[in-house]
Amino acid sequence: MLIGVPKEIKKDEHRVGLAPASVHELVVHGHEVIVETNAGTSIGFSDDVFRGVGAEIGASAEEVFARADMIVKVKEPQPTEYPLLREGQVLFTYLHLAPDPQQTAALVESGCVAVAYETVTGRGGALPLLAPMSEVAGRMSIQAGAQALEKIHGGAGVLLGGVPGEAPAKVVVIGGGVVGTNAIRMAMGMEAQVTVLDRSLERLTTLDFQYGGRLNTIYSTRHALEEYVLDADLVVGAVLVPGAAAPKLVTREMIGRMRPGSVLVDVAIDQGGCFETSKATTHSDPTYIVDDVVHYCVANMPGAVAKTSTVALNNATLPFALALSTCIVDRSPTRPSHRTWATISSPRRMHWQPDRHRATGRRLRSGAVRGTCDRRGCHFRPSRRNRVRRDVRGTRPRRVGRPAPPRGPGRSPIRDCGSETG
Repeated sequence: MLIGVPKEIKKDEHRVGLAPASVHELVVHGHEVIVETNAGTSIGFSDDVFRGVGAEIGASAEEVFARADMIVKVKEPQPTEYPLLREGQVLFTYLHLAPDPQQTAALVESGCVAVAYETVTGRGGALPLLAPMSEVAGRMSIQAGAQALEKIHGGAGVLLGGVPGEAPAKVVVIGGGVVGTNAIRMAMGMEAQVTVLDRSLERLTTLDFQYGGRLNTIYSTRHALEEYVLDADLVVGAVLVPGAAAPKLVTREMIGRMRPGSVLVDVAIDQGGCFETSKATTHSDPTYIVDDVVHYCVANMPGAVAKTSTVALNNATLPFALALSTCIVDRSPTRPSHRTWATISSPRRMHWQPDRHRATGRRLRSGAVRGTCDRRGCHFRPSRRNRVRRDVRGTRPRRVGRPAPPRGPGRSPIRDCGSETG
């Protein structure tokens, strides 16, 4: 498969879809990679570095999109890139479609196969490709909030950690997931007074065991949210509803009653934001003020630390990119549609429901299908003895026979060997 990596053109975005190490891994597995010129130059990945690991350098985005079977990016395609997508081409990137109907319509019209990083699920409903950037954004939220609290940026002039004789700032984190946990860690490291609100008692218990009395854990209700937000110096919105717009938890009325110079950092802005007054900003103009409250709502926060973010993201996406590029090769209309697969569940497992199984009434509901991928096409052909079945009563899957061995160079079996996420 020919995999294309165009240069990111979103404002203040310097990350790149594939780092040189990932390109090398794909080339070793028999794929070809074309990288747009200067795609990674700003973070130290020059064209010569990419050539050195086996990539071809494309002169323009048009060339990369026109030739590649699969496009690997970081951020969603921009309006100027919509016409470059074509039917059957695989797009693997962050999409954040919930607040962006224009992009959704453009992707549908193009006929491409769009796989969104943020909706790929792992075991227990975890989001393995969203986690690395959530970690970065969570840590950056405190860094950005501390700077916004400075008087020169419109803040109250409060030092996050305080000093002897003066109390530290009060930090409230809404949501105890990956973003929230990393925000808590950074805020506590800067010796702020930290409170987390979440609606999962299990998550609050975990955080309480992890941080003990240093962290104030509060079950999130409308009353509790209002009480702690109004008393905060810095509020971090770390709420996520996978695949949907973020709920507006902090209303305009509540913001109007906050202390002048308080700061809101909305990490959920990619999904529409969880503050009613949120609107997307950029790194070159990151803040604005509403009712004397400073808002930091940069939509691509990890882009500010582009090199760290690129490497962290590639560590998570590479196994999935390898799985996609191995299983989706042929674009021939005579073969079964490559759109019959549903959701990638782990780097080496897919929830597979081929048309021919539906036609014969045999449906593989939630197990993996073991077999080999035909390098000449995307038709995944499980052997009869390696099929994982689930009977009609919903009991555990039973597996018949042993896994089939690889069928020569480039044809590796797909095993049910899911990975844990951070």
